[in-house]
This record gives sequence, C-alpha cells and structure tokens, in this order.
Amino acid sequence: MSYVDVFSDIIAKQLNGELTKEEIMNVVEKPKFEGQGDLAFPCFTLAKTMKVAPHKIASDLAQKLEHPLFEKVVSEGPYVNGFLDQTEVSKEVMKTVLEQGRNFGSHEFGHDERIVIDFSSPNIAKPFSMGHLRSTVIGNAISNIAEKCGYQTVKVNHLGDWGTQFGKLIVAYKLWGNEATVREEPIKELLSLYVKFHEEVKNNSDLDELAREWFKKLEDGDEEALNLWRWFRGESLKEFSKIYELLNVAFDSYHGEAFYNDKMKDTITELKRKNLVTHSEGAEVVELSEFNMPPCLLTKSDGATLYATRDLTAAFYRYDNYKFAKSLYVVGHEQSLHFNQLFSVLKKGEYPWADRLEHVPFGFILKDGKKMSTRQGKVVLLEEVIEEAISTARNNIEEKNPELNDKDDVARMVGVGAIIFHDLKNDRKSNIEFSIEDMLRFEGSTGPYVQYTYARTQSILRKAKLEKISTETGLSDPYSWAVIKAIDTFPKTILKAFHGNDPSQIAKYLIDLCRDFNKYYANEKILIDDEGLEARLALVKSVSIVIEEGLNLLGIEAPKAM
Repeated sequence: MSYVDVFSDIIAKQLNGELTKEEIMNVVEKPKFEGQGDLAFPCFTLAKTMKVAPHKIASDLAQKLEHPLFEKVVSEGPYVNGFLDQTEVSKEVMKTVLEQGRNFGSHEFGHDERIVIDFSSPNIAKPFSMGHLRSTVIGNAISNIAEKCGYQTVKVNHLGDWGTQFGKLIVAYKLWGNEATVREEPIKELLSLYVKFHEEVKNNSDLDELAREWFKKLEDGDEEALNLWRWFRGESLKEFSKIYELLNVAFDSYHGEAFYNDKMKDTITELKRKNLVTHSEGAEVVELSEFNMPPCLLTKSDGATLYATRDLTAAFYRYDNYKFAKSLYVVGHEQSLHFNQLFSVLKKGEYPWADRLEHVPFGFILKDGKKMSTRQGKVVLLEEVIEEAISTARNNIEEKNPELNDKDDVARMVGVGAIIFHDLKNDRKSNIEFSIEDMLRFEGSTGPYVQYTYARTQSILRKAKLEKISTETGLSDPYSWAVIKAIDTFPKTILKAFHGNDPSQIAKYLIDLCRDFNKYYANEKILIDDEGLEARLALVKSVSIVIEEGLNLLGIEAPKAM
C-alpha cells in the first residue's frame, strides 16, 4: 500500500462515509511549496456536503489523523497536509519492491477475464512501413499492461489480406511483373508494381475496371487469381515475421480479412433476423440516422462485401470464441467513423456485449509534415530504420565501451528500444514527425537513456557483491527521497496507463524516475562501506526492478551493461 493509499485511508476512516477512499485519492495532491508537506487533501468538496467552512473541516481532521508513516499532519487553510517520515516510508517502499520483485505494481482486478486486442494488421503485399509501427507497439504495450492488471489477452493480427487492392496488384503483375524479379525481392517488387498501377491509372481509367474484374474473380474462387493471392500473402508473412521477431512481438491469431469470407453470409442473415438491414440503390445497409451517422454499407449493388461486413463478422467470431470482457481495436484515428458505425450497428441490434468494444485511435507518423502513402511510394521502411538504429547503437558501443561482451545483442536491444520508446513516449493521439535523428538520440527523453540508467544500477550492484540486500533501515537524504516518492507511484501509473489505454504514462514515468535516480547517483556516494550501505543498495536494487519492469511493459529489453 502506497503512502497516498495510507493517507487516503486514514482520512476516509475519520470521515465515516462522507467520501470513499477512492474519491479522496482522486483529489489528494502535492502541496504547492515543499515546506507545506508531502501530501495535501483539499476540503472544498466536504464543505458543500457538511455545510461547514473548509478551513474548519481541515483543522478538525488534522487533529485526529495519525499513522507511523507520518511525522505529523497539520491543517493549512482549507488543506490537510501530511508530512511523511522519510526514513520509515523509504524502508517500507524498498521492502515492498524487494519482496515483490517484478510483481511490484501488479493488480488483480482483471480476474483472468479476456481482453481481445486487434493491432498491427499490415496489408499483404505491401512493405511494413513506419506507418505500421504505431499500431504494433501501442497494441503490444496495451496488452502487456492489461496482463499486469490481471487480464488474459488475445492478441489478434487482423491482416489486410483481402480487398480491391489485390485486383489492382494482380493486374499490375500480369501487365508489368516478372516472376523471377518478384521471387528475388518480393515486397520491394510488389510495392513497385502497386505504385506503377496508381501512376498508370491516371491516364487509363480502364485499369480500375480491370482490377475490379480480377478481384471479383478472386472472390469467386478463380484458380489463377487465388494462386497469385496465396503467393503474395506467403511472401509478405515471411517479411512481416522478421519485423515482429526484431520487435519481440507475438500474436495469438493471424486471422485476417480473408478468414471471414465464408462467414459473412451468416452475419448478414443474423442482422436481417434482427430487422436491421434495408436496401438502398441495390446495396444492403444498416440505417444509423438515430446515431447521427451515415448508413453502414454491408454489400454493394454487385453483391461485393465491404470492411464493415468483415469487421462485424470478426466481432461476432471473437465474442463467440473468446467471450471477451473488452475488445480493443488499435487503429488510426482516420478510421473513427468506421468503428463508430460498427459499434452502433451492434448497439442497434441490442447485443449485450456491444458496449465492450472500443476503438483505440492514434495519430499518424508524418514525413515532412505529410502522411506517408504507399500508393505514391512515399514510405519509410521499418526494417531499414531498425537496421540503421542497431548499426548506430553498435557504433556507439564501439566508441564508448569497446570491451563490452555481447555487443551485437546489446546493440539490438538499444536500437530497437530507441524506436519503440520514441513512439510510446508520445501521446498516442498526437501525430509524430518522423525523424531518425530524434529517434536514435542517446541522451535526454529516450529509450537508450532509460536503458543506460538500468545498466548503471546493474554495474553498482555487481561492484557491491552482496548476495542479499536487506531493508532494516531507511534513507532520509533529499535525493533518495525523490527516488522513493517516484517508485511509490509506479502502481498508480500502471492504473492510469491501463484505464487510458495510454502507454505514454509508463514511458514518461520512466524518464522521471531515471532523472531522479541519476541526480541521486551524482550527489551521493553509494558504495561507501558504512552503516547506510545496505539501505543505499536497497534503493539501487528497487530502482533496477522498477525500470526493468517498466521497460518490459513497453515491450523493450533492459541490457545489464552498455
């Protein structure tokens, strides 16, 4: 239990139900000035319900509150201010972290219920670009955080392996493709063909009609079309698997759009059973005017299905198979209308699980202020960025620590970690300008800075050569106190990250913790053999545990030396 919990708990007990502990925790704050204490509880809300002046409530409360972790509790105007006993609190915080280890910060409210997380979902026959990075790393981190809160997760890679783009690609391959060239560099050549199609169609609109015809053949099971599609899909998955291995991301399901081809008729039948489907100019739609949205299009006039049909089918399939407590879609914000329509169809159908579906939108990665476009060939390939990041990390290691063991492995951890952290430290709803220089910077608010701080803790602990670190005593210097207060907020930070689907909470927390620890390291001699040695080492060990687990939640490895 953190000291914020303790403070809130003793106030709640004195208030006898006027406010719950959770309501108190939500308003407890840090005093404006350091001399006013460590925690402050404002009494304005109580004044409204108790019909008593807030300063009077604060004065009465302060006289009744006591706890071993607090040196004193006083009132200051309308606030109840708590002054913590730094030695006792530091001892208790470090004891908790060392006893719980990597379980520190865990919660159990998930009760092993399932959360389905749909993320990454690249398009087949197109390269894995920087544009796919956000969904992949945000979704993976959300999954890790959910598991930390006691949920089981089902990680779904809903591959874009169906649609009119395959008609375009088949036409491009038949007109301009070469089998040997495609087999040599499949993704590069398929992208080139895709871009060429969109260049040529500007001057020849017949190509669009030809592409539609070939996609219809594909839907109808034409053998030539299917064989090309299977080839494009297989080569793409080989390339994707290399990226996922580097990012240390794994999935429980690769069911993409094509998986639902034979299930969509059942979906439309089910929606008709609910009297949701109407006809509009030959197409089948679900009217959503009551939700102030345009109709959700299920089939075109030629009978072809659409994204909405597939995503509705996927929603039914996932609920039937996983009985999820939540189903998250980590997809860019440009798809917000699509998901609002999808969820509204299910709500209109009065499916009891419809309110468990949630779109987790995120912003673009921009290049020169513009969205990257596969059609125009304006993409930055993620594999190339990863290779450059690892190479840069390797060069830094050679320059700064040429005697380091396992240089290649550490360079991989640092390079990949730099890319992931650069994304996750930003609010997911914001657009991010692609800058390889910012991504690979090895100081400041970066992944390598956090990893280096972790490696520093490991170096100190190796030099200390203590088999077991005890926590019989605490610390009271100002630099260690800042670190202790940061450690104590880790469990609450995880809660914020989970409830907001916001991994940036963890990334920003780690930066702050590392800054506090590095100030401590710069101002305190840790390895002096005196009566405070074990307490200082307990602090170092606690910091190392929290950093490692924080990085793990973000999907980043923590090298023991750099």
